[in-house]
Amino acid sequence: MQNTIKSPLSFDGVGLHSGTPVRLTVLPAPASHGVVFRRVDVVDASNEIPALWNHVRQSPLCTRLVNSDGVSVSTVEHIMAALVGCGVHNAVVEVNGPEVPILDGSSAVFVRGLLSTGLKRLDSPVLALRVLKPVEVRKGKAIARISPHETLLIEFNIEFEDAAIGEQKKTLNMANGSFVRELSNSRTFCRKADVDQMRANGLALGGTLENAVVFDGDNVLSPGGLRHRDEAVRHKMLDALGDLGLAGMPILGHYQGFRAGHALTNNLLHALFADKNAYEVVECDPNMAARLPGAGVHWGEIPEVA
Repeated sequence: MQNTIKSPLSFDGVGLHSGTPVRLTVLPAPASHGVVFRRVDVVDASNEIPALWNHVRQSPLCTRLVNSDGVSVSTVEHIMAALVGCGVHNAVVEVNGPEVPILDGSSAVFVRGLLSTGLKRLDSPVLALRVLKPVEVRKGKAIARISPHETLLIEFNIEFEDAAIGEQKKTLNMANGSFVRELSNSRTFCRKADVDQMRANGLALGGTLENAVVFDGDNVLSPGGLRHRDEAVRHKMLDALGDLGLAGMPILGHYQGFRAGHALTNNLLHALFADKNAYEVVECDPNMAARLPGAGVHWGEIPEVA
């Protein structure tokens, strides 16, 4: 059955690019509501923004959602990954500014909050999107593909010149609580040269060595080093899960990303929904529900944030 959270919970931090303080509050929502963002600081226009693929306005650095009045919220991928990875199907996400707080650069703080407040079971079955045939999009050397599979399987490859990153590959089934255990605390990352360029352009003003992993050639500049040897590819998988969550329902399919990012994953959803023969919407029985993202999460077992 569908889930929401038992009670509201709030998170305080700063926006990654603006550097300004922001509060995010997750509220329970009824069955079949889905996830909707609400800009509580906006009073002169529609302030609700559905967390859906066709509301994305592509940005190279994050996932940005925009409604028909032009009201937007940016950097939604980490809270979306937490909701999808914990099996929360319905929620209102209030934010008092244009960016979701970056917190520690991962989904771990969101996950700890969600696990602390707990789930509320709703009286409606889960609908899932089952992929029926392969769909692929490309841009240069970057590829994103989705094909039939009985679970949501995420496979990701990255390649960077920086020796501290290099080439990394990982494949993970998103059921069995694996997102919480394996991906949720992996932080966003960047190269020092990219940070310098973003700062020069007035971006990443809220970025620090505490909320991002910064690489410089052979070196990891962030204090304490890496949380995982392959933290970079794990974070790309976290981002992909959050971006796939904008399908509006859990996905059963094999996602493969090679050098892919937010924009390409969104292009993939556009291509998938454009082909009515590529998917079907199914009502989940208990066996199928056990294979969905978020299934198998141990509520009340709060993972430590590294």
